[in-house]
Amino acid sequence: MVESRNGLWRRKGAMLVAAGLLALSGTALATNQSQQRQQGRNANQAAKQEARAGKVDCRAANEKSNSQCRQEKRDTKQEGREQKRDIKY
Repeated sequence: MVESRNGLWRRKGAMLVAAGLLALSGTALATNQSQQRQQGRNANQAAKQEARAGKVDCRAANEKSNSQCRQEKRDTKQEGREQKRDIKY
């Protein structure tokens, strides 16, 4: 009877160790995904700021029409979105 109790505890212990390792691997994956999302957001926000500054500079230089400056801003923001996708996926 003592042997069966020891065997039962070993199985429970092994199951707990396995569950702990599984939980830790899931946590590591979630942390990695979180970092990727944050890097993606940072890239996107940087592109937005760059686009705003670019449009102001474009308007101040007065070399292009307002619609051309807007299109440049859109293109810059789209490049930022593409960078974000590259980081995340």
